Amino acid sequence: MTVSKPAPAAAYRPAVAVPVTGRPARPSSRRAGESEDRLPPPRFAYDAQTWKEIAHLLANLPMSIVGFGYGFTALLVGAVLALTAVGLPVLALGLLGARLIGRFERGRARMLLGLRIDEPSPLPLRRSGNPLQGMWLALKDPVAWRTLLYDVIRLPWGIATFTVVFTSLFVAWPVLPFVARGLTNVDRMLVRALLSPSDGLERRIAELESDRGVVVDTAAADLRRIERDLHDGAQARLVNLAMGLGLAKEKLLEDPDAATAMVEEAHGEVKLALQELRDLARGIHPAVLTDRGLDAALSAVASRCTVPVRVTAELTSRPAQAIEGIAYFTVSELLQNVSKHSGARSAWVDVWRSEDRLLVQVRDDGRGGARLDGGTGMRGLAERLGAVDGLFVVDSPPGGPTTVTAELPWRDR
Repeated sequence: MTVSKPAPAAAYRPAVAVPVTGRPARPSSRRAGESEDRLPPPRFAYDAQTWKEIAHLLANLPMSIVGFGYGFTALLVGAVLALTAVGLPVLALGLLGARLIGRFERGRARMLLGLRIDEPSPLPLRRSGNPLQGMWLALKDPVAWRTLLYDVIRLPWGIATFTVVFTSLFVAWPVLPFVARGLTNVDRMLVRALLSPSDGLERRIAELESDRGVVVDTAAADLRRIERDLHDGAQARLVNLAMGLGLAKEKLLEDPDAATAMVEEAHGEVKLALQELRDLARGIHPAVLTDRGLDAALSAVASRCTVPVRVTAELTSRPAQAIEGIAYFTVSELLQNVSKHSGARSAWVDVWRSEDRLLVQVRDDGRGGARLDGGTGMRGLAERLGAVDGLFVVDSPPGGPTTVTAELPWRDR
């Protein structure tokens, strides 16, 4: 086998660069071997977040000293005085103070570490009824006890982080950003583990408080709507009816023909007032929903839609009245949107039960583009379903089709 020899070294001589201006290149005054580019001068390449993390680690020592002193004192005094009548109240006050320290530490982590931890729900001391119940609430508060644990175990960690960071500022500053990030990650884990609200219970309480506000606002809005509809519609017609009958009564003997015409006009007003009252009652809770269930009620709503709607309800039993009513009004609002905004040629409504959930899906072949933030209607439906632990999902790409899925908890009647 023949092996080709490498080309001589002269073949690899670099080409000499020719200046584009055509002028001869000036001879370089640099000595041989000297680099053409100088290294930049050393500087601190620390961003704002790195300095915040360093400040947090340096502040760990004074904060851990204060927290350890407070936590150890509260526990010691409470344990020593537990045999007396004032021991438990002192310990309860110490736990309430620990909550304030925990709030400050969460604020410090939020400001310097960018870590947002939800604040725990306040203790319902004013609703406890008497001081003994309030003291018992404070003594069994898991948030305060975990804050005391956080304060006690933080002292050696605060000493270690302060020593490492303060020393690195002078002898290891090039690697300090990496050291600070690693140490603050441990701080983040400690804050999440010990200063977060009680996981499931606290989140559930916050959700229920939010849902209660939504329910109250929705009920108030419905009452205002009913009052406005009564005042502007049926009430005004009934007032005109009373005035017309009064005039007809006065003309009954003088001009019977005019009185007869007024009575006929009043009869027409009565029919219109009854129709408006029926529509208002249907808006509150339709009779067909109460008497025949969700399938018949949705079929009645679909018959009033300007788009052909196919309704399929696969339910072997009826859910609770509140869940049934929310499902009905959800479909009613969505079909109104289909009639007004979708430009669809057909729509479908499917209702079925999956284990302990009631699912409602409304589809159309319209132009799409529906969004939760596009108006108050969709957002109101999402809030109403969220108030009963439901879900509301909108899938409506531009050009269509649109699919809206509502999920409600199943509750037996």
